[in-house]
Amino acid sequence: MMRDPQPRAVDLSTEPFPTLFAAPHRLMFFAGALAVLTSMSWWALQLAAWRFGWIGWPTPPISPVSAHAILTQYGMLPLFIFGFLLTVFPRWLNRPALSRAHYIPVAGAVFGGYLIANAGLLGWPWALSLGIEVMAAGYVATLLILGNVLRAAEQRPIHAWSCMVALTVGTAGLLMFLAYLFGASPVLMPIAIDLGTFGLLLPIYFTVCHRMIPFFSGNVAANYVVRRPAWSIPLVWALLLAHTFLELRGHQAWRWLADAPLAFVFAWHACAWQPWKSTHPGLLAVLHLSFAWLPIAFVLYAVQSAWLMFGHTAILGYAPLHIMTIGYFGSMLVAMVTRVTHGHSGRPLQMTAIPWLCFVLLQIVVVLRVRAEFGAHQLTWLLIAACGWLVAFLPWVLRSLWIYLMPRADGKPG
Repeated sequence: MMRDPQPRAVDLSTEPFPTLFAAPHRLMFFAGALAVLTSMSWWALQLAAWRFGWIGWPTPPISPVSAHAILTQYGMLPLFIFGFLLTVFPRWLNRPALSRAHYIPVAGAVFGGYLIANAGLLGWPWALSLGIEVMAAGYVATLLILGNVLRAAEQRPIHAWSCMVALTVGTAGLLMFLAYLFGASPVLMPIAIDLGTFGLLLPIYFTVCHRMIPFFSGNVAANYVVRRPAWSIPLVWALLLAHTFLELRGHQAWRWLADAPLAFVFAWHACAWQPWKSTHPGLLAVLHLSFAWLPIAFVLYAVQSAWLMFGHTAILGYAPLHIMTIGYFGSMLVAMVTRVTHGHSGRPLQMTAIPWLCFVLLQIVVVLRVRAEFGAHQLTWLLIAACGWLVAFLPWVLRSLWIYLMPRADGKPG
């Protein structure tokens, strides 16, 4: 029988950056912030090499588009997700906080593997494979750690189960990609990419929003009605599985059967969470604004699918996908991580100038990326959008890194 994870008293004063290791969110968010710039820097350089015909730019061992999808979905964004879950999962389940012996190895494996894999994109297949192996070890360790917390809990809310299922699906997707790298069927690549989007990221993002947005809003807004319908998480899971099945089977013309209900469910939540009562403070408003991108993305997914059903060719390209990934995932990343960072560093729960700048610029990046799907000069617009991401995030990343290295402003531990 495995023991419950117990926090251990450690003298942090002897370490070079003692506060960085004081809590899982500090270390994992620090790594995630660096990854935000790493992934998009490589992608911007790759786009520039295509656009300007650079001679000698190293060719990655796999399709650059696939590499971009895999390492952002399984490396960049999950660093923030793991940092969040390793912090809040025990709180959700009324269990003791996790110790450094739990979260430091996870951070080292996922971030270290991510960096090695990115180095592999410079033309070294062995490094890409090694990096994914190390990342996968971090995923498995996270499943075991959180699984033990869930097993020891007396109450197991649906939010915890949903996150565990998503992490399991994500681990399976990453292992499929690893198998592809070692010579397995090429069909595993699109499966891994779709599982990363619709089996890992979107379910966890929606689950966290389902729990946290009404909670944050109810703590601030007057006359607020907290709505967390028990039916919506299982329904979203079922519809996402249907979306993924239809996509992978090549039935995009029938995908509207899942996408239209998803658009309705997400729109219902966007309204049920009463954003008109949550316009202040800004740190709360941006959560609602970020979520608004999700129903828009699935309306466009449904339109694209219905258009195909009537015998037409696709007209929206990757616009729905990037409205979701940049608009929803990216904006919610800024909103949620800023809130957690401020709250857990003893700072006021306010949207200060740099987070606002990042958030506003990111909305422009969404428009630029959608523009790249239409008209001429696609590579130019893709490159502009990628550079726009870097411009938007650079000040936010530098500020966040500084906060994670500094003690709490209120003098409390953590």
